[in-house]
Amino acid sequence: MRRLRFWLGLAAVAAIGIGSLAAALIVHANDTADFHRMQRSEAIRSARQAEAVAGLSVGQLASVAAFFRAEGHFTRHEFEVIAAPLLQRGALSGTVFIQRVPHSRRAAFERTHRVPIFEPSPRGPKKAGERAEYFPIAYAVHKLQTQGPIGYDLAADPKRAPFLRRARDRGKPVATPPLNLLIGGLGINVYRPVYRDGAPTSTVAQRRSALIGFAAGAFLVNDLATAAISTVSDEVDVQLRTEGRSVAGSSEALDDAASARIHIADRIWLLVVRDPNRPGIGLPLLLAGIGISLAALLGALILVWSRNERMQELQRQASQDSLTGLKNRRRFEEDLRDEMARSRRDGRRGAVLMLDLDNFKTVNDTLGHPVGDRLIEEIANLLHARMRETDVLARLGGDEFGIVLPNCGEAEARGVAEAIATSVREHVSRGDGVPGITASVGISMFGDPHHSLETVISEADAAMYAAKDAGRDAVRVFDPQTIRASGSTSLDPK
Repeated sequence: MRRLRFWLGLAAVAAIGIGSLAAALIVHANDTADFHRMQRSEAIRSARQAEAVAGLSVGQLASVAAFFRAEGHFTRHEFEVIAAPLLQRGALSGTVFIQRVPHSRRAAFERTHRVPIFEPSPRGPKKAGERAEYFPIAYAVHKLQTQGPIGYDLAADPKRAPFLRRARDRGKPVATPPLNLLIGGLGINVYRPVYRDGAPTSTVAQRRSALIGFAAGAFLVNDLATAAISTVSDEVDVQLRTEGRSVAGSSEALDDAASARIHIADRIWLLVVRDPNRPGIGLPLLLAGIGISLAALLGALILVWSRNERMQELQRQASQDSLTGLKNRRRFEEDLRDEMARSRRDGRRGAVLMLDLDNFKTVNDTLGHPVGDRLIEEIANLLHARMRETDVLARLGGDEFGIVLPNCGEAEARGVAEAIATSVREHVSRGDGVPGITASVGISMFGDPHHSLETVISEADAAMYAAKDAGRDAVRVFDPQTIRASGSTSLDPK
């Protein structure tokens, strides 16, 4: 009997050990599968983030194209008013307008723009030779300055001319492969063709005849990579690839990584993500080795809890600004899209407010980023205290905030904006030596079924920059007739 109990005990121990080992192997297999699914999810989310930022910028080029198609010409000031706000959002580093110039109009172009049409050469720019038509850069705005390579004939540039012709013939935005940008740095150009208003464009021949130029944008590769990695932790390795080579991130092959495609115009990029935090089997094997099934079960529960916590943290990071706890740009656009759909369904109007702190860079430069971050938190709390439960408040990045006011008319939106601007101006920071701060606020109304999300945001941005141009510490409402913000305010601009 004792021997029987001995062998039964050994059998029970063996059963517990085998069961613990089997459980450990199952847990590890599930963890590995979950890890790969999460890594794939991270790659897809990052790719969508970069694609959304780039896609928004490419879409915004339509405003430049639409204006030229409707008006038939730009002044330099008009181009800067339309194009400069496009650089404040998304990943665009520069915006240009490329004009089609027949040979007969070459002299008129050079008189108007006060520059010759020139083309590249091994020793530097040279005057363009005689051809039937030219594609010089007529206007340019980029983040470093507002002067670009005006007059540069892209039709004579072998790296860019094929993509201009492809965009012209296809009638759709076309992206170049990575190349050295004219404004400096490695990046890509996206060309959007502009045709005469009302001209037929159903065939290639018709599109060639109707072409009047291109609205073009420049993306720095590093900016695209930054947009992609903004949704992942610092520990994750990210690589941006195109045409079989890495153009951003590690140049080495990332083993056991996940990848996702990024569509920019007609070109496909590949985002590769590798999370180094692979699940280990040390704890499950240790628990199986000592045969403590209860400890093994507890370890499995801890692993499950850890995975759930990680997933919750990733979800929070995807929708919340880490500094202020407010919603981030992605969540802001999702909520705005929902509210616009609700307004169209219910026949109500609403308002979008874009708020930017005036001269905030001076605070960072003189007092340091910790003081600037603390001031951003104070302004976020101040804005949050003034919001209704149904309002949407988000930090869009840096010192820029976005507000959605559902079921709100223009007069009420203006009143809210002026009250916010007054509160910001009267706010006294807790930090020693922090100067008073003011805000410029732009307002765009929505509810029109023909307005898109990009249009409403772009209009609010334009109104905000009009408030800054008016002297800052001001409120402006977007006026679609003049493509600039208009309205009165009781605030005294600086």
